Amino acid sequence: SDCVRLNKLLQLEKMAGERKAKPDLVSRDYTIHLAKRVHKTTFKAKTPRAIKQIKKFAQDAMGTKDVRIGTDVNKYVWAQGVRNPPKRIRVRLSRKRNEDEDAEEKLYTLVQLVEVSTFKGLQTENVDSA
Repeated sequence: SDCVRLNKLLQLEKMAGERKAKPDLVSRDYTIHLAKRVHKTTFKAKTPRAIKQIKKFAQDAMGTKDVRIGTDVNKYVWAQGVRNPPKRIRVRLSRKRNEDEDAEEKLYTLVQLVEVSTFKGLQTENVDSA
């Protein structure tokens, strides 16, 4: 059993060594299901909660604390008022370099709206940052 444990440790070390560095600047399209994230929320807190959840989603997906939401996303989420945010939203998350030299984080995430006719069958897609 010691041999098996040692073998597993060696495999784990090998896997840790092979872990590749994340590319700095990347853009991906995601569909965020807002309805499940604001379920059981007071009416007057629904749309503010939806905005916070979009920020949280972007932080988790891109690994940056600094998340900036585009005005188009804000307008889309608020379009139906405070009580009724959209069920889903398709967004493009772009990890970008911070121009501000003295910023504590080198990278930030920009959230932009991607307009789609339907959300059916959409997957997370990498987008060329060209």
